[in-house]
Amino acid sequence: MSPLPPTLSRLQGTIGIWTGAHELVAPTVRGGVASDVESLGFAALWFPESWGRESLTSATLLLSATSTLTVATGITNIWGRDAVAAVNAARTLNATFDDRFVLGLGVSHQPLVERLRGHEYHSPLRQMREYLTAMDQAPMHAYESAQSYVRVIAALGPKMLELGSELADGVHTYLVNVEHTLMSRSLIGDTFLGVEQAVVMGQSREEYLRRAHEHLEFYTGLENYRANWRRMGFGPDDFVRGGSERLCDAMVVHGDGEDIHQLVREHFSAGADHVCLQVLGPDTASPPVEDWRRVSEGLGLRRT
Repeated sequence: MSPLPPTLSRLQGTIGIWTGAHELVAPTVRGGVASDVESLGFAALWFPESWGRESLTSATLLLSATSTLTVATGITNIWGRDAVAAVNAARTLNATFDDRFVLGLGVSHQPLVERLRGHEYHSPLRQMREYLTAMDQAPMHAYESAQSYVRVIAALGPKMLELGSELADGVHTYLVNVEHTLMSRSLIGDTFLGVEQAVVMGQSREEYLRRAHEHLEFYTGLENYRANWRRMGFGPDDFVRGGSERLCDAMVVHGDGEDIHQLVREHFSAGADHVCLQVLGPDTASPPVEDWRRVSEGLGLRRT
């Protein structure tokens, strides 16, 4: 097997956090969400780009607030900036912050591309291939022009997974199960595989379902996810807004630290290099710091 680049090699066998909670508080390079995630022993912070902050500006703030944490975009929307801007930002961030930045790229979803950004969403596989190729050809006339960087792409279906193996350093999957992780590994060979996993720590069955349905409310309206779930054996009855109870149980793990740890181990056994947990707290309007703490302690990650 070919060795992973050092930035990704550091993430092998580790657990991170996937969150957009940094956008719920004032932007700052002092303390905040990133330092909470770092202090709790998580290896990485993955975050999205949708209606909120520009992702590479956010990455700068998050990296500035930490000293060891890897910061990864999950994802940076390829319709949000051209290939030259993306690759050169990645070079600058890695040169500035000791290779702690992972550029995660994705084609996003039709509503976020057309209604929000005013672009035409078409041929996502071709668009990603052309974007990655343009990145490789992008010039940079600055001190850090030779700086290495790593890029992974959001991938669910077989063709995008194979593209991640061909033209990127790996892939980032989202809203999947262990069987999908096993399939992904079979397609991408020895490239990096970072898997997102939603979790609810503790709570009653009723409260778990409330959080899980709330989490899936947006995603059940997006065809990219429905298409992947169909490949995974789900059908129209599961795609009601908020998802069926069966879909909730498949996509969101519920339990104590050992239950969560067991599913993480299963993802690793199936071929994941890194698992980032999206912890669903009681209130989407505030960072779930207490639940992060409980998960960290349950997994034995918290530093003394």
